[in-house]
Amino acid sequence: MQTLFGSTEERGWLDRLRQAVRSTKQQLAARLEDIVEGGKEIDAALLENLEAGLIGADLGVKTTGEVLEKIRQQVNRQTLKDPHGLKAALKQELLGILESVTKKDGPAPAVPEALPRVIFVVGVNGTGKTTSIGKLAYRLRKDGKQVLICAADTFRAAAIEQLEIWARRIGSEMIRQKPGADPAAVVFDSLAAAVARKTDCVIVDTAGRLHTKSNLMAELEKMKRTAAKLVAGAPHDVLLVIDATTGQNGLAQARVFTERVGVTGIILTKLDGTAKGGIALAIVRELGLPIQYVGTGETLEDLLPFHPKDFIESLFA
Repeated sequence: MQTLFGSTEERGWLDRLRQAVRSTKQQLAARLEDIVEGGKEIDAALLENLEAGLIGADLGVKTTGEVLEKIRQQVNRQTLKDPHGLKAALKQELLGILESVTKKDGPAPAVPEALPRVIFVVGVNGTGKTTSIGKLAYRLRKDGKQVLICAADTFRAAAIEQLEIWARRIGSEMIRQKPGADPAAVVFDSLAAAVARKTDCVIVDTAGRLHTKSNLMAELEKMKRTAAKLVAGAPHDVLLVIDATTGQNGLAQARVFTERVGVTGIILTKLDGTAKGGIALAIVRELGLPIQYVGTGETLEDLLPFHPKDFIESLFA
């Protein structure tokens, strides 16, 4: 499986993914089974029931409409006649959406010519951003990479303290300043240290900011400019953390962050706590952003590389 730096072997990850999407599966696949069993032909009523199931799983109106249009085209061409063929057809359409921006074997961003690789992690408060940073650092440490954590969320002392706990747990260095310090200054110190020590990766925590606050978004842009001055091409990744339980509101967040700070990928958290896992498809389809990782629980191991085929199979298995 691909991570930011290469491949790492997963054990039992597919079982964990299936467990995480169980609620979404009940909303979508189980409902599809009921639709299929109750219909003798693919008619308007059957497609309306399918539409309700897709929207209930939070694919969104736009993505749902496009999927249904593809299904209708198959029906009109008579390449899809039997309701029992709906499952395979739907799986193929959903997989096509995810694979449109995500490679079959997962995301594999180009490695920068010079270390360190700089990863900005952004998002609003409460999405699981700080926890995701700890889990990502742990994954990279398992791959044998040196990881430095930059505590650039200087607005909350609690955020710095939480990062320190994660850093100690996984054996990573962390650079911080006093609460209230200039976040760009923390970025500068962190990258200067990483360059001097030939560290493989720097993960930058940013303040959990509302996507509607232009002054905070401007500050994030300043942090990016600071990073670029010290490391060529930095930041190499801007990962937006989205709470899957927020559904379509998460899509609105992603749209604004993408426009302002150039998001390159998504970490979708709390997938195990929602029936709205279909937001993954809405994000990919409407924003053209790949999902790189999904959070499936509270332990260090519960951050999984996102694989489109396995995600879709888990919804219907």
